[in-house]
Amino acid sequence: MNYQIIIKSVFNVNEIEGYWSDEDYVQLLEKFNYPDASAAEKQNLGELLSMAISDYEPKEAAVMVLEYKLSEKLNDGQIQQISNDMLIDTVCEEYPEIDMQAALFSTNQLLFKAFNGTFPNAKASVIRFSMEPNDVEEVKKLTAENVLKLLNNGLSDRNLVKRLFEDQMTQNIPFPEAEDIIWELTTRDNVNYSLVTSEKWLSKEDFIASEFEGILEEIEEED
Repeated sequence: MNYQIIIKSVFNVNEIEGYWSDEDYVQLLEKFNYPDASAAEKQNLGELLSMAISDYEPKEAAVMVLEYKLSEKLNDGQIQQISNDMLIDTVCEEYPEIDMQAALFSTNQLLFKAFNGTFPNAKASVIRFSMEPNDVEEVKKLTAENVLKLLNNGLSDRNLVKRLFEDQMTQNIPFPEAEDIIWELTTRDNVNYSLVTSEKWLSKEDFIASEFEGILEEIEEED
């Protein structure tokens, strides 16, 4: 099916709004020995956590946040290694397991804020766009896989997604990695969308057109 795509805006953010819940803040405050965290005003939890974290050494604080957020996916050795690497590099952009990158980004930015730049700064991209099928009766909610495939024609050949996943972007085959490349995908009407991802995957410079066409085909199921 043919779609008309319009890129409305592409901009950077330093954090994903709403990623850390109030309950996350309270539990992390308790982990960092802040007294009576559950009694604190909700609007102050983020700032209180930054202050509590900054009382610790950066590496120790990184270990504690990683243990809280990712202990079910990372072993102790991995946590120790990442906590070292985070001090010198944006691990969230380089970590080979794509499904970990969103959590590592938010962890990195929590520490970056608390230590006022001791940790490298990372950026996420927010892209707002519309994807409208030529047949208005066929409007449907698009998946992350659908969206990336439809964006292909508007992206530079230098774009990392196109270079690493050329077959998935251009052929009628499954693209399961799309769900981890796109961290958030929202729509109010199945035509106008907003997505959040790492600046590494999609940046303003990656787009060579603001209006273009794309074709979405039904993925062929493997026997």
